[in-house]
Amino acid sequence: MGEASADVVTLDLLRAARETVRTSPLGVVRTPTISCSQTALPLSVSCDVHIKLENLQRTGWWTSPSGTAPSLSLTVLVSAGSFKIRGVANQFARRPRGGHFVTMSAGNYGKSFAYALKHYGSKGKVVMPETAPESRSVLIESFGAEVERVPTSGLMTAVQRCVREENMTFLHSYDDLDLIAGHASLGMELLEEVPGLDVVVVCCGGGGLLAGVAAAIKLSGCHKTRIYGVEPEGACTMFTSFRENKPVWMEAKSVASGLAPPSAGRLPYELCRRFVEQIVLVSDEELKDAVSSLYKAGLVVEPSGSAAFAAVVNGKIPDLDGKKVVCILSGGNIGKDELANFPG
Repeated sequence: MGEASADVVTLDLLRAARETVRTSPLGVVRTPTISCSQTALPLSVSCDVHIKLENLQRTGWWTSPSGTAPSLSLTVLVSAGSFKIRGVANQFARRPRGGHFVTMSAGNYGKSFAYALKHYGSKGKVVMPETAPESRSVLIESFGAEVERVPTSGLMTAVQRCVREENMTFLHSYDDLDLIAGHASLGMELLEEVPGLDVVVVCCGGGGLLAGVAAAIKLSGCHKTRIYGVEPEGACTMFTSFRENKPVWMEAKSVASGLAPPSAGRLPYELCRRFVEQIVLVSDEELKDAVSSLYKAGLVVEPSGSAAFAAVVNGKIPDLDGKKVVCILSGGNIGKDELANFPG
């Protein structure tokens, strides 16, 4: 599906994908959207901020080969989830069962990919950047998938080798029509949960989630709703792509490893240029502070998942006074060992 153009993304396509996601045997849940006024978050912004809790999304539970429960530290990581299962649910529903697949991921997509492999009785490998936390590799392997860790610059080379030498089918972790259509289900939920949305703020790595949410909202007729993507300063592939008017590759590095792919996706780039207002940048320190603030308020959110919140609280989104704003907390896959490295 990698050669699809933005023109094939229609509201009917997205509605069909939402139904596939809703009824998926992978157990995708409709996560809550709550007003920040209902939380202990210390916000000093003059707008009505809501948060979409995709950190509460479900991606199955790990059990050891002997059937015993995982350790507490691993349970903390496994019990959290991310939006990625939405796209994976639609992706796997349109692929043959029992296949042999390969993908590249820093963790969240890899986790959902591995869970789907296990459910559908397929085999596969996740090629991960060496910078991703080791705990993510352990988790993915616990579902029975193979993991190969390589330098970020070598991700696609490793994938191509698997396709060529092991006859694997490549499932892209962000530049895939079915995946993006699955992620659009999140945008459709937002329209039902927060009527009269003025602004939606979404994290951006390769752009799959941002593209899906933006397409869902704009194609549903909400042309005045402004949509912003948020990237780390050290992994600004979509920001740079907007500036250069084409998808770019770069050596990306950030504490938010899930937002640091080597390139912006071609299809996500096309959709984001069509439907997204602007890409804004946050620093690693701002991401760390956001993780800490959310944790103190009882919300376990990884650095990648906190990017939208970080952008809002640090004044990166223009003209928010009096507006109804949604921040997507996109994932909560962070272990106790990682949390110990954050302030507070």
